[in-house]
Amino acid sequence: MANPVQFINETRAEIAKVVWPTRREVVMTTIMVFIMATLTAIFFFLVDLLIRTGLQGVLSYFGS
Repeated sequence: MANPVQFINETRAEIAKVVWPTRREVVMTTIMVFIMATLTAIFFFLVDLLIRTGLQGVLSYFGS
């Protein structure tokens, strides 16, 4: 089992190596996530609309 003091010192050393994003980077990344989520939602809405319209057309053609 490792020495707890050594473990804590090594953990602090590793945390010191972390490069934290700036506020601007966080804001830009958040905006990009919202934009991509919106574009993905629009894409799947259009795909769903296309499939639904096509299926309704096929069913109405063969239905009655």
